[in-house]
Amino acid sequence: MKTLILGVGNPILTDDSVGICVANEIEKFSLPNVEVIETSLAGISLLDYVVEYERLIIIDSIKTEKEIPGTLYKLKLEDIGTSSATSYSHGMNIRTAIELGRKLGYKIPEIIEIYAIEIEDNTTFGEECTPAVKRKIPGIVDEITKIIKSDSAPS
Repeated sequence: MKTLILGVGNPILTDDSVGICVANEIEKFSLPNVEVIETSLAGISLLDYVVEYERLIIIDSIKTEKEIPGTLYKLKLEDIGTSSATSYSHGMNIRTAIELGRKLGYKIPEIIEIYAIEIEDNTTFGEECTPAVKRKIPGIVDEITKIIKSDSAPS
């Protein structure tokens, strides 16, 4: 299954870069049929990346302040709201962008998974994640990699 891992974030805003950091670590495993792309783009701008893949895995940060930094949430597209309370870029969040892409005839992956990592700080300039989030990255990489490998294993 042709899979795209999309690491999303801003590499100069501390924990906002965690999606990119995790994706880059996963790329080191050289998983078959898996391509890794990092981006600071969001919303409708992501459509150009995702076409022609069968599976899309988005790794990004989230700040709910309900769990400890480094907590990993596995979400589905349906879990992302369409209200103004969700992340927007160019007036559109990822769920709305994907729905629009499908309506416009883009070949959007059938399988879309979102891994959101609880963060502590996404407003301070810095090229490294906070210690609380950085400590959790190896475990998150292992967890996501195991899921990818088990889903790709022959039945």
